[in-house]
Amino acid sequence: MRNLLRFIIIYHFFFLFLLLETVSIILIVQHNTYHRAQFINVSRSLQGSYYEIFGGIREYLSLRQTNRDLYMENTLLRNQMDRLARDRESTFENRYDSIQHRQYSYIPARVINNSINKQFNFITLNKGSHHGIEPEMAVIAPNGVVGVVYATSGNYSTVIPMINRNFRLSAKIRKNGYFGSLSWAGSGYQESILEEIPFHVEIQQGDTIVTSGYSAIFPEGIMVGTIKDAEAIEGNFYTITVDIAVDYKKLIYVNVIRNLLREELRELERISGHD
Repeated sequence: MRNLLRFIIIYHFFFLFLLLETVSIILIVQHNTYHRAQFINVSRSLQGSYYEIFGGIREYLSLRQTNRDLYMENTLLRNQMDRLARDRESTFENRYDSIQHRQYSYIPARVINNSINKQFNFITLNKGSHHGIEPEMAVIAPNGVVGVVYATSGNYSTVIPMINRNFRLSAKIRKNGYFGSLSWAGSGYQESILEEIPFHVEIQQGDTIVTSGYSAIFPEGIMVGTIKDAEAIEGNFYTITVDIAVDYKKLIYVNVIRNLLREELRELERISGHD
């Protein structure tokens, strides 16, 4: 307290000057229209800058919640879109339960562990069998294929991603429909290999690769990646390098896809001898 009083005594002329300046400015603003207008304009400008800066900070700090909200909204929209598509295909049929109009349902989940630098990488999700997730369900992100569920516990599940040596996927070139087998060569978490595409097929760098739909796991047309380059093997088939659409280093939110007609399809294929 004594130091504070000493400080005020030493600098009392400076504080008196500030007080008089403040009083003078207030009197000028109150009794002069021009200066009052200028003061209001400056105040509003400073206030606007303040709100803009701190609003930006608030937006940045709320990005996680915003992303989560968007992710949940996308999941809801995927479920609604699948139901609408099935409704259009089944308008001539009589259905007793509206769930039968759908082929796929989407379960939101969050990545809680992820590896990208091994030959047999795995991803762990925060959802499991209690949430309806089972082995051999497809896993996708907003920008494309992630992998396939490998195993589940009550509250967690592990996923084999595209960057696992054991992963295989039936994929096709979107523009012409030619399909082949996609796998990972074991090097680089951003590239995979598409094989069995005949040499006579016209392909170009940047062509889109999507899921073929020739399985009971992945729906048709989900983004896989784009063609980076290709080379012919013995003049018959291409070996195509594909840039993977999903960035596994940034992977946070995913959707697990349940095929509601999978068991029916597999049973029919088993009876028909195609399984």
